[in-house]
Amino acid sequence: MFAFDREEDLAKIFARFFRETSFDDLPPAVVEEVKKQVVDFFGCAVAGAMKPGPVQVRGLNLHNGGAQEARVWGPGVKLPVAYAAQCNATAGHALDFDDVHDAVMHPGVISMSTAMALADYREGMTGKELIMAVALGAEMIVRMNLGMHPGNPVIPYGWHTTSLNGNLVSANLAAKILGLDFDQTVFAIGLGYHQACGNGQTTKDGGFAKRVGPGFAVRNGITAALLAERGLTAAINSFEGEWGFVHTYMFDDFDREAVIAELGERWEAGNVLCKPYPCCRGTHNFADAGIYLRKTYDIDPEQIERIDCLCGKGTLNLLGQPLSVKAHPKTPADVQFSCAWGVASGLAKGQATLKEYSDSEEGIFNPEIRAVAAKIATMEYSPDMDPKNPEVSKYEGAKVTVTMKDGAVHSVYLPSAKGCADNPQSYEDVVTKYYGNLAYAEVPIPETNGRKIAELCADLEQLDDVRVLNELMVWEHPEHRAEL
Repeated sequence: MFAFDREEDLAKIFARFFRETSFDDLPPAVVEEVKKQVVDFFGCAVAGAMKPGPVQVRGLNLHNGGAQEARVWGPGVKLPVAYAAQCNATAGHALDFDDVHDAVMHPGVISMSTAMALADYREGMTGKELIMAVALGAEMIVRMNLGMHPGNPVIPYGWHTTSLNGNLVSANLAAKILGLDFDQTVFAIGLGYHQACGNGQTTKDGGFAKRVGPGFAVRNGITAALLAERGLTAAINSFEGEWGFVHTYMFDDFDREAVIAELGERWEAGNVLCKPYPCCRGTHNFADAGIYLRKTYDIDPEQIERIDCLCGKGTLNLLGQPLSVKAHPKTPADVQFSCAWGVASGLAKGQATLKEYSDSEEGIFNPEIRAVAAKIATMEYSPDMDPKNPEVSKYEGAKVTVTMKDGAVHSVYLPSAKGCADNPQSYEDVVTKYYGNLAYAEVPIPETNGRKIAELCADLEQLDDVRVLNELMVWEHPEHRAEL
């Protein structure tokens, strides 16, 4: 059992937790969940590699070059480790299809991209070490969110917490992988805090910058650890000092006990979920609702008169309004963060796949989906949709009512979505999604590479050196080289 001084700053507690935890401390169920998250992230990175965001980040970093320390997935060019991690993180997060936790953030993009780049830099890492890294990274980033604004959804406060928290988490994880001592680790977290940023305004404005935030975080986190290794000092009380994270970023609206409760005993890493739909997790129950209504009542989309939706407070703020944008999207970012699009896709097509969210005539310019979306008359807040138990989950319910032209009314209320903690995807489900991601990619990974990655991830704890996965995530293609 992990023992710690409860009076210490959270930076010191997390530093000790990372340093003192080993693979044998992980429950078997957590190990199995992490293996899902690992194979899932590789598939998301292949599918997202040639999308806006990854293309620009990779192109700039390849142009700048530098020390050949870690591989960039796709072209296989080696870059300074922090910048290779940035490229890979951006690819994995681009489609908003990477794993998520009900505390509202994406854990895997931070820990996976940090660990895999450092595996090259350090010249080796076992599968057990990778599993431990992913679990530890998830534990810290999730618990940070569990402490934020207790009893309220975190979305309306404007932070993209994957990016914000990810700076500190990546720094702590990089320090562990690099073998830094305790003081250096605390300074690394302090240097991560010194760079902490990430806001949600870009999602409101339809920009692609949200895709690159986690890449900035891991670039900053690894840089922080490397600087601490070289002797640079920083804040010691990064969380609870007078101008620490809790005061400066959270305005002291923070539940410390929620962060440290049962640390090392209850593993939030086992509650990280692999997404079934390529959009913000907060929209998933609306996609579920559209799919359910179409299949249950055999709905003909052309016979729909109007659609009315109810959502929670946080959902309305980011994902529900303005309806003039959410139901009439102009960019892929608009639909990735739209409850209206989830409902319309489910009702029009009976599914919500990468195709429905693509920047194409099959996706955001699909006339059938847009026609259904235009029939959404209301997207309104109802307190009945707010979380029933915010201490357990900060996600919100969805209610969708469809009125048909013949007067029939069909309605469904969903408190949670497919793929959530009480209905998780199996390893087989995740592998099916993984192969679907490979098939979707504009630049295909060789079939043998894709199959081998899935096989190795299934028995990841037996793998002697995860660098073989980095090697399999390299495939030459002229479109990659054109960026140089």
